[in-house]
Amino acid sequence: MTDQLSIWRNGTSEACPERFNMARYVMKDAVGKWPEKPALIVVDGANPGVASETWTFAEIDEAIRRAAGAFAAQGLVRGDRVLIRIGDTPRFPIAYFGAIAAGGIAMPLSSQLSADELSYIANDAEPRFAVLDAECPEFLTTAQRLSPDELGGDVLDYADTHRDDPAQLVYTSGTSGKPKGVLHAQRSVWARRMMRSGWHDMHESDRVMHTGAFNWTYVLGCGLSDPWRVGATAILNAGDRAPEVWPRLAAHWMPTIFAAVPGMYRRMQKYGDGLREGFASLRHALTAGEALSRMVHEGWLEKTGKPLYESLGMSEVSTFISSGPEHPTPKGAMGWPQPGRHIAIIGEDGQPTPLGETGVLAVHHSDPGLMIGYWRDEIRTRTAYAGDWFLTGDLAVMGESGALRYEGRNDDMMNAQGYRVAPQEVEEVLALHPAVNECAVTEMPVEDGLSIIAAWIVSAAAIDVESLRDHCAAHLAAYKVPRAFYSIDALPRTANGKLQRRALLSVKAGDEIGM
Repeated sequence: MTDQLSIWRNGTSEACPERFNMARYVMKDAVGKWPEKPALIVVDGANPGVASETWTFAEIDEAIRRAAGAFAAQGLVRGDRVLIRIGDTPRFPIAYFGAIAAGGIAMPLSSQLSADELSYIANDAEPRFAVLDAECPEFLTTAQRLSPDELGGDVLDYADTHRDDPAQLVYTSGTSGKPKGVLHAQRSVWARRMMRSGWHDMHESDRVMHTGAFNWTYVLGCGLSDPWRVGATAILNAGDRAPEVWPRLAAHWMPTIFAAVPGMYRRMQKYGDGLREGFASLRHALTAGEALSRMVHEGWLEKTGKPLYESLGMSEVSTFISSGPEHPTPKGAMGWPQPGRHIAIIGEDGQPTPLGETGVLAVHHSDPGLMIGYWRDEIRTRTAYAGDWFLTGDLAVMGESGALRYEGRNDDMMNAQGYRVAPQEVEEVLALHPAVNECAVTEMPVEDGLSIIAAWIVSAAAIDVESLRDHCAAHLAAYKVPRAFYSIDALPRTANGKLQRRALLSVKAGDEIGM
């Protein structure tokens, strides 16, 4: 701590080696020590007792390097972007790590994205290759299209890349309403070492079960990269993900670490039975992606008796604030800076605030997990910093112990099922509906720990809610479609004409036209 300002340096982290490849780092130790140990078990919630696929470390390593060989044979050169849109199958991480192993830049995308969204991203990133499954909607791209079955080339050694070479391009909703690319270096996975001691505490004896989809960076990191790095077994569900299936899956496969978003923990407590018996094998559970409410946290502890450790992060730096076995969740706060992190709370003057004052949570530019920058947007990258500090956009308060209390966002970004969504992105689609004169959307709390995306519509005609939903679903990923619609005579605005989103929440329930 420094002069009672909101600055915290939690030790220092070992420097990432100069010659460094993310995929090699994730795989090499486990392949050398436990080649025949299960690295990945794929299960199906509809049939909890059966593994649809099991891959050893030797098998998954060979598949990754064969995918790298296939990319190289197709002409991939360093820095080529590889768009990956595959459903929930081991072919996704094989393509993802294979692209990185070959020296390319992996672009993991959700299978929920619409053709419009895929076309926008492909036009923005200009990928050299697009790995697509048969269920992918047709979209505009100049990329060479490959199926997952074509990623079986000769075994290629991992590329001799530099730690600062680009490795992955992650698209997330931007404050302008359009998805923006976040470019990460090979070294970004090195920063996950700090998560091990500060959050998940994974070891080679662990069995890690994650509830998310294969493509999500939360899964690619916490559900695959982290366990594989230490020789733990990853268990992923490629089938039914209803809340009631997870206790049954856990009872059979006996994970020692379980990971999900807070919304899933809430739904399991509401709809799932036998949580204490189902999760008896756990050492602890993990959560990230959205804020964890006190009610959901306490409910989990009561129903399972197992610790639940929360982490805060974002696409630009992954998770960096957390609680864990060595530092349990502090009262009234969400966690501490992970060991090796250099964190500050920045005020409106661009300087660290005094302790106890609200400001913008910031990460020092030296953090190895911090992005290279926003894709082809030097201005946005430059303005995201205040001096040496990257501004996350999250508001927080730092206590004397370094513990941080989360205070929400300092912009209009919404959180839908753990995904960040810009309201402008949804509004642009709604505005194209012929019955909509004006519209606005915002995140709306409906109960403790649960929020939905809601839309307010100005229209001269009667509104068909199903028509609105169908229109949104045709152009947006399912998690971006509003759950509730309200009719309003005029949108609330300031004297200067600026939309007041928070004032939308004062609309009475009687104005609701569909939910």
